[in-house]
Amino acid sequence: MTVLLREAIGDRLRHARTNQRRTLRDISRAAKVSLGYLSEVERGQKEASSELLASICEALELPLGELLHNVAADISALETVDVALPDGDRAEQPERREAGRLEGGRMVDGVIGNDLADLRVSGQRMGPALRTTIRAPKMVAA
Repeated sequence: MTVLLREAIGDRLRHARTNQRRTLRDISRAAKVSLGYLSEVERGQKEASSELLASICEALELPLGELLHNVAADISALETVDVALPDGDRAEQPERREAGRLEGGRMVDGVIGNDLADLRVSGQRMGPALRTTIRAPKMVAA
């Protein structure tokens, strides 16, 4: 699964802004960038220059290093999941497939989606939860 850096950065910026309950207008004014351009950056349609990215992070009171660290973690996590292909086959990294065989484990269903914000777990539905009834032994009078 290929993830564009601008999409991952945009997702993280939007996440930070919405968590702070701030509007695009608020951040665009503080960062001195047009509202439309900021929206395109958040949607991953435009790449922000390093100066613009620093300005947006400052407006969000989000350290640039923290943003980049989180983006790197997001991309790294996505590179290690299985991807469901349209015909039902699975594309899996060879080292993960081999590791599963060697360790006797099984690979869990992968995450699919075209956008970091659109990720969802695919695969089989979980069965009903196991329900156990514990009964006390019957007392017999002696």
